[in-house]
Amino acid sequence: MLDTIRARFKRLAPAVDFCSLRLVDETSEQIMVRQNVLQPFATRSDLGVMLTVIHRGGYGYAATSDLSESGLKQALQRAVAWAAASAGRSVVDYSSIALPRPAGSYASPSVGDRPDWSRKELIDLLMRESNACKIDGRIVDWYAALGTTSTTQLYLSADGADVLQQFHYVIPNLAVTANQGADTQTRSLGGQYNGYCRQGGMEVLAAAGFDGSGQRVAEQALELLAAPNCPTGIMDLLLMPEQMMLQIHESIGHPVELDRILGDERNFAGTSFVTLDMFGHFQYGSELLNVTYDPTRAEQFASYQWDDDGSPAERSYIIRNGILERPLGGAISQARAGIRGVANSRACSWNRPPIDRMANLNIEPGNSSLDDLVKSVERGVLMDTNVSWSIDDSRNKFQFGCESARLIEDGELKGVLKNPNYRGISDSFWRSLKGVGDQSTFSVMGTPFCGKGEPSQVIRVGHASPACLFGNIEVFGGQA
Repeated sequence: MLDTIRARFKRLAPAVDFCSLRLVDETSEQIMVRQNVLQPFATRSDLGVMLTVIHRGGYGYAATSDLSESGLKQALQRAVAWAAASAGRSVVDYSSIALPRPAGSYASPSVGDRPDWSRKELIDLLMRESNACKIDGRIVDWYAALGTTSTTQLYLSADGADVLQQFHYVIPNLAVTANQGADTQTRSLGGQYNGYCRQGGMEVLAAAGFDGSGQRVAEQALELLAAPNCPTGIMDLLLMPEQMMLQIHESIGHPVELDRILGDERNFAGTSFVTLDMFGHFQYGSELLNVTYDPTRAEQFASYQWDDDGSPAERSYIIRNGILERPLGGAISQARAGIRGVANSRACSWNRPPIDRMANLNIEPGNSSLDDLVKSVERGVLMDTNVSWSIDDSRNKFQFGCESARLIEDGELKGVLKNPNYRGISDSFWRSLKGVGDQSTFSVMGTPFCGKGEPSQVIRVGHASPACLFGNIEVFGGQA
């Protein structure tokens, strides 16, 4: 099929300044066992192409699931018409943007390496972990689930680009809810946003600690029922990677997306407190904060070699020693803003145009062990695994809640706390960073559910982080 698409595109490509085709062929399956009952399989197959035309300064695109010669021809005609309609009326002369002509291939670690587990093996695994959850009458709900997605993506341009990328995603999850009287507590494996999602094969389950998670997570849910509420006050805050994922995503990732800074998202997902004149000198965080855009870490959820406009992906610092260096902006946004970004022009599917999206956005490890971080705290709270979040439309003021916490007193971890929350302002929060964990505290996380754009796009994002310690943070409990 791919060779047929190549041949048809070559015959049909119009005489314009630039023309590209992006084909996406995706198949996914979700298997879930809830309260020891196998749920109906959720399967999905999707195939189509996006055709993009730039001509005389205008920009147009059209998508189709009709891959016949006539279907492609009609979509190309629509894209040409939109490019003609936007010529001279756009915020930028698109014909002045030199889009790349990449050639090559890329594949997730598991593609072609090993056979997948059988459905029976997967169902047996999920059933085993589900059965292990019901350890007490106070356990009122529980489930074990596994999602897999295989994606083939072909990018062609009329002037020679030809890139084939193949991805395989694995998304394990397990959650247990316990209730006693008016108190209900939920504990999960990686959080409600499927935090242990990665590219690869069934080795992702081992990395997530899925085997044996049913009983372990159930015990943690029951422990929360008996725990006191998180204290309220100004104190140190030690965040583990399952919560750092959300903190990075909301208060670094979205604020530094270049199209948001340029105003493209303000009527839907919001704007940003970051402005173009901040890059190169703004103190976003303490000198311990080093943030990289890294689509080269093969197992991470948003790894790739080329973005959806064909730009080559390379590891780059977004924030170095606390200073904001680069935005998350693809080739077109870079041309609009006159500032260097990264290769993160991405679309969620064949029927959406690429826009600026964070990909793998990671905090680099420091030099402190978890024990070192804890010992440095006189009074504080360790929080783990996001459960709730709220942030304003400029991605500045925020309030986040976690599933679980532990009290820290005089350099020692004490008992479990429930209903932990904290709030802050993005830049001052990151400037309060006073300790960064080493590689032993580092974990690769992600989420399949980052929403943005009109029409809406829900895309895959990766976040890896060590444990991080912040000073003088407003912490509060469920009764505050």
